[in-house]
Amino acid sequence: MRLRSLVSAVALAALMTGCATFVTPVEPGMTAQQVYIARGNPSFVYPDGKGGSILEWATHEFSQYAYMAELDANGIVTWYGNVRTDARFAKIKVNKSTKQDVLRTVGHPSDAEYLHLRKQEVWSYRYREDGVWNSMMHFYFDSNNVVRHVEKGMDDLDLRDGSSLFGWW
Repeated sequence: MRLRSLVSAVALAALMTGCATFVTPVEPGMTAQQVYIARGNPSFVYPDGKGGSILEWATHEFSQYAYMAELDANGIVTWYGNVRTDARFAKIKVNKSTKQDVLRTVGHPSDAEYLHLRKQEVWSYRYREDGVWNSMMHFYFDSNNVVRHVEKGMDDLDLRDGSSLFGWW
């Protein structure tokens, strides 16, 4: 009976791996229609301010990865990738970037809260810093929706009991 379970598990894993190879990757040069076929409808579409658009596919609150596509005015992909990276977060500038800038650059946050004493809203993003560390990036907004502070730290899920929820990822 154990052998049959092992064989079934291996067969299922092989089948799932085989199916994954049929997924069409999104690459620069693709049309908007090809992107919609490959990824499905985006959760959010933002104007990029230059006649093009930015597509965001929402993720769940525990995800460390989120993907967006940038399309030019002709609907052609100019960039596609994971936006939860230090390189993308670095595009957000203190005292200059707004909530809309943050949404267009890194998408919707994993968590949002309001700090009454500081009178600031905080958007937090889970991500894999350097592909290794379970981290959080926090953006603090004032009442005019301008980023006033940026803070990076350990993912709060790792702090709860000392064990990592994502340790096996």
